[in-house]
Amino acid sequence: MLMPRVGGQGREWLAIVGLPLSQPPGLAELRVEGLPQGAITLKFSVRPAHYRSQRLKVPPAQVDLSAADLARVAAEHERIHAAVAAFSTPLPATLQLAPPIDGPRSSSFGLRRFFNGVARDPHSGMDIAAPAGTPVRAAADGVVSDTGSYFFNGNTVLIDHGDGLITMYCHLSRIDVRSGQSVAVGDIIGAVGSTGRATGPHLHFGVALNRAFVDPALFLPAAGGASRP
Repeated sequence: MLMPRVGGQGREWLAIVGLPLSQPPGLAELRVEGLPQGAITLKFSVRPAHYRSQRLKVPPAQVDLSAADLARVAAEHERIHAAVAAFSTPLPATLQLAPPIDGPRSSSFGLRRFFNGVARDPHSGMDIAAPAGTPVRAAADGVVSDTGSYFFNGNTVLIDHGDGLITMYCHLSRIDVRSGQSVAVGDIIGAVGSTGRATGPHLHFGVALNRAFVDPALFLPAAGGASRP
């Protein structure tokens, strides 16, 4: 079962579902509860998607991890999972996000990653190139749910925008906010860097909806400034 983001649209309801990259193609189900007639199950079809591959060279210690690093990564994974699982109120005013920085967008969502020839998890966000030190701005109003220095993600900020919508900003050279701090769209939260597992300065921008990282391009204006529908 998938957990959707549900909101009112006049006299109707709209459910927006975040599908993880691990979701197999085929039929999926949504369970709707709290209705006068009781719970109902809705079925919908998930189509297959095809993503490119990318091969990167990084220090061997960032691929063949020591026991201590493996333990650290496992703990950090649980910490990020807890932040992404937040489901707070109120609803965000819009799902349209502002670009956190200006720059060429590369390493698109879903890329199959090979580090030093070893297959790793597909890319779960968008990389945006910019010089080190470029200010990084909040993509929408929200509350900082976590900050930290992670093995793979480097200096990282996560912002809770409400109702299961979370944004994540990684590889920062510095962090300018603290957990629990309210931010408005456009507020500076840090600066571009290359901390963690990175081959050069850039921002890894992630968007999670209902516990699943999804393609940030769906929420951003199209490259070049055109609006998305």
